[in-house]
Amino acid sequence: MLARLRSYLPTAALAFLIFYFGYHAFTGERGLLSSTQRDATLAAKTQELAVLRTQRQDLEARAQLLRDTSLSADLLEERARSLLGFAHPNDYVIRLKP
Repeated sequence: MLARLRSYLPTAALAFLIFYFGYHAFTGERGLLSSTQRDATLAAKTQELAVLRTQRQDLEARAQLLRDTSLSADLLEERARSLLGFAHPNDYVIRLKP
């Protein structure tokens, strides 16, 4: 009887391995059932990337205006007033409580 069961042992081990890997192929972190969650994450990250690219382009444009070769006097004055806290006599200043 024991010899008969030993002959089925490799088949049972192979069946167990197939079941184990098949189960994790469906339910694992990168399995077939979690593809909707991955798609939602990908969509959110793609949207975040688009926002970050827009911000980067804006910052690059502003940095280009502050370079020596193409210095924008208006932007320089705006940044100086903002950093130093000064205002032009003709400017309206609205203070907001933090």
